[in-house]
Amino acid sequence: MSSPEARLKLLHISKRYPSVVANDDISLSVMPGEIHAILGENGAGKSTLMKIIYGAVKADSGEMLWDGRQVNVSNPAQARRLGIGMVFQHFSLFETLSVVENIALVLDEAFDLAALAVRVKEVSERYGLPLDPHRLVHSLSVGERQRVEIVRCLLQDPKLLILDEPTSVLTPQAVQKLFETLRRLASEGVSILYISHKLHEIQSLCDSATIMRGGKVTGTAIPRDETPASLARMMIGRELPVCVAPPYHGPVHPVLQVERLSLASDDPFGTSLKDISLTVNAGEIVGIAGISGNGQAELLAALSGETTVDREAVWLAGEAVGHLDAGRRRDRGLVFVPEERLGRGAVPALSLARNALLTGHRQGMKRWGLVAFDKAQAFAEQCIARFDVRCGGPGAAARSLSGGNLQKFIVGREIMLAPKLMIVAQPTWGVDVGASAFLRQTLLDLSRSGVAILVISEELEELFEISDRIAVLAAGRLSAPQPREQADAESVGLQMAGLFTDTDAEVSHAPA
Repeated sequence: MSSPEARLKLLHISKRYPSVVANDDISLSVMPGEIHAILGENGAGKSTLMKIIYGAVKADSGEMLWDGRQVNVSNPAQARRLGIGMVFQHFSLFETLSVVENIALVLDEAFDLAALAVRVKEVSERYGLPLDPHRLVHSLSVGERQRVEIVRCLLQDPKLLILDEPTSVLTPQAVQKLFETLRRLASEGVSILYISHKLHEIQSLCDSATIMRGGKVTGTAIPRDETPASLARMMIGRELPVCVAPPYHGPVHPVLQVERLSLASDDPFGTSLKDISLTVNAGEIVGIAGISGNGQAELLAALSGETTVDREAVWLAGEAVGHLDAGRRRDRGLVFVPEERLGRGAVPALSLARNALLTGHRQGMKRWGLVAFDKAQAFAEQCIARFDVRCGGPGAAARSLSGGNLQKFIVGREIMLAPKLMIVAQPTWGVDVGASAFLRQTLLDLSRSGVAILVISEELEELFEISDRIAVLAAGRLSAPQPREQADAESVGLQMAGLFTDTDAEVSHAPA
C-alpha cells in the first residue's frame, strides 16, 4: 500500500535580501490533516517562509509541490484558489463595516450579501466560532475579531490553513475553544501550519514541528515527546534561562497611587475608564491582564501623562501629578515603554544613538540647548553592551533590528534613566523565547533594586512568571490586584472576559 501524498512539500526554498538570507535551502512536508508547528526565534525566517507559501513573497529558488504537483504561487488570490488560507497575527478588518461586509471584501467570486450572511452564520456555528454576520466589527472583542478572520478563510474551503501567533490576544478559555476548532478541521483533512512562541501550546496541539534558526531548518520534533525546555533548546541552540524572583528586602512604600480615576475616551472605538484605583509599591511588579481594547490604551495615556487628568487622580512618590504632562512626570522619575516599538518607542529611520536622545536627553546629552552627540553615542554603546542588543552598533537604524533586540534597547534605555517607576506595555509582544526570558529577568532584577514596575500584558504566562500581584482590566474597570500565589489562569481568564463581580473590583492597596 503506497504512502499518502503530502498536501504541501517545499524543496530547497531560498530567499535573499540585500542584508540577510531570510530562507536558506528549506525543505519540509505537511500531510493532510496534520497540525505542523514552525518554531524559531525572531529573525529565523518563519514569516518569510509563510509569505512564500501564501504568495505574498516570491522565492529566489526552490520548488513548491501542492498535492504532488509543482505550482508557482505568485499572489495570495492564487493561493486562495488552490485552497491556502492565512490568518495573520495583526487583523486586517474595517471597524466600521459589518462582519459579513468584511468577509465579502476578500471573496473572489460574485456573491449575494444576504445569502453570504446565512453562510457565515452556518459555517461559524458548525466550527464552534459563532458570529452575528450583521454586527459591526468595532463592537466585537478581540477573540470575536479573530473568529471573523478564521471564518473568512473557512468559507473558501481551505486545504491548508496558516496561523501566525493566533493566541497572543486570547483568554485561556478562548484558546481552548480555538484548539477544539483546529482539531476538528484537522480531523476533516485540513492541514494546519501553526506559528507560536508558546511552547506549551505547541506541545498540546501540534503533531509535528520544524525548527528554524538563522534562516535554516535545524531540526524536526514530535512536540508531545519533548518538553518546553528541550523545544526551547532546539530553537535557540542553548539552555533557556529560568527567571528568578528573589524576595525584596528594601523599604516598602507607595510609588504609584491611582485614586478613583475615571476618564471618557476621545476615540469613538475606545473604552472609557471607570473608577480605577491602584497602588504599586517600591520593589514589586504589578501585572494588569486583559484583552486589548478594554481600556489599556486609555489607562497608559493617563498614567504616562500623554493624557492629563484630575490632579489628585494620579500620585507619584507622594506627589499629585495627574495634571502634569509626560515630560514633567519623567522629570519626577517615571519611565514608559509603549506597546508600539517602532513609531512610539523608537523612530525607525534614526540611529540607536539618536533614539537614545528621545527620552535620555536629560542624562547630560545636551549642553546650553545643543545636542551633545558624543554623549548620546556613549549612552547607546553602554545600553547595547549592558543589555546584549545584537545590532551593527550605535549608528544602526532602529528599523534594522529584530523585534527582540529593539525591545531590549528600548527597555534598557529606560532602565538607564534610573527610574522610580517603570510602566511597560506588552514587554515581550512577538519576542522569541530567548529574548523574552532576558527581558523578564531584567524587569525582575530592576524591581528588586527598589523600582516600582507596572506591566500591562495580554500574555498570562508572562504575568504569572514575573508579577507579585495581578489585576484584570475589562470594559474599563480594574479588578482588585491579587497576590500571584492566590490567582490562577482560569479565574483570571474569566475576569478578562468581563466576568468579575463588584467585590472583585474593590480597591486594593495592599502590597504582596
